Amino acid sequence: MNSVEDILKKPLEGKRITSSEAVELYRRADFLELGKAAQAFREVKRPGKKVSFIIDRNINYTNVCLVRCKFCAFSRSVGHPEGYTLSVSEVLRKVEEAVSFGATQIMLQGGINPEIKLSYFEQLFSEIKSRFSQITLHSLTAPEIAYLSKVSGLSLRETLLRLRKAGLDSLPGGGAEVLVDEVRKEVSPKKISSAEWLKVHEEAHRLGMVSTATMVIGHIESFEDRIAHLEKIRSLQDRTKGFISFIPWIFHAGKTELKKGKTSYFDYLKTVAISRLFLDNFDNIQGSWLTVGKEIGQLSLFFGANDLGSIMLEENVVRSTGYQPPDMEVGEMINLIRKAGFLPYQRDTNFKVLKEF
Repeated sequence: MNSVEDILKKPLEGKRITSSEAVELYRRADFLELGKAAQAFREVKRPGKKVSFIIDRNINYTNVCLVRCKFCAFSRSVGHPEGYTLSVSEVLRKVEEAVSFGATQIMLQGGINPEIKLSYFEQLFSEIKSRFSQITLHSLTAPEIAYLSKVSGLSLRETLLRLRKAGLDSLPGGGAEVLVDEVRKEVSPKKISSAEWLKVHEEAHRLGMVSTATMVIGHIESFEDRIAHLEKIRSLQDRTKGFISFIPWIFHAGKTELKKGKTSYFDYLKTVAISRLFLDNFDNIQGSWLTVGKEIGQLSLFFGANDLGSIMLEENVVRSTGYQPPDMEVGEMINLIRKAGFLPYQRDTNFKVLKEF
C-alpha cells in the first residue's frame, strides 16, 4: 500500500488512484493536505481562476410517486389529497417566469407517477422548445426514463430518441443516491438498481447526449460505498465520456422516514476533494451550496470544485425535509466567488461561457 503522501501525488503524475487507496484517503489523509492536492489537480483539469455558475429552474411537475424512497419527504402516494400534477400550461408559465429572470436551463423532475405517459413529455418538451428555443432542457432522471420505457413498451434507446426528438437535451444525475445495491435496498428499495441507472446514462451518452452524475452522502453509506459509487461512474466515463460534471451533496434527514444523517461539513469537503482526485476523467466538480450553505460552498472551491451550480430559482425536494437552504441571487453568487479569490462566470449546461464578471 502506498503512503498517503504517495497517493495524493498520483493524479499529478498521470496515475490513477485505486478504490482501496481512495478509502485510505478518507481514513488517513490530513484534511488540509487533501484539499491542497485536490486544488493542484483542479488546476490541471481546469487551469486558471475561473469558477462557473448557471441560472436555471427546477420544476417538479408532479409529487405523486410509486417508489416513495425513505429519504424523500416530497413525494405523495397515488390518490393522496396533497398529490399534484402540473398541466402543460402551468409548466409553461413557470418556464416563462424563469426565462424572464435570465434562466438558460430548465430541470423537469418528478415522481414515478403512473398517470403520466410518454406523450405528456413529448407535448411538454415540444411546447417549451417552440416558445423558448434558447432554453436547454436538462431534465428527467434515470428512474423516470426507465419507468417511461417500461410502461411504453419501448427500449431505453427508443424512449430517449423520442424524448430527444421532442426537445430533451441532457440528463441530470438524480436518482443515483449511492450506486451500491445493498444501500439502495435500504434507502430506496423500489427504485431502479445501480446497473439500470448506469444503463440509462450510457444509452443517453451513446446517442450523443450528455449528463451529470451525483452522489448523496451522509445517510447509511460507508466510505467504501462512496468509492464504489465513484468507481462505477469513472468506469462509465472511460467508455463514453458523456458526463459533464459530478455533484456530491449531503442528505438532510428532517421529516424523512430514514431519520439518519446529516454528515459533517468536514466530511463533505473531504468528499469533494477525494472526488476531484479519484474522478480523473471528469473536468468539472460542483460544490453544493444548496445543501451545505453559501460559506461551505465557497470553501469547496479550495477542495477541488470549479463550479457552484445554480442560482436555483425554484427548489422543492430539499426544502420538503424541513431544511431551509438560503436564497441565492446572481449578485450574491458573483460576490461569493470573487471574495474567495476566483473569477466568476455564468455558463450554460455544457460549461460554455455566457458572461464573465
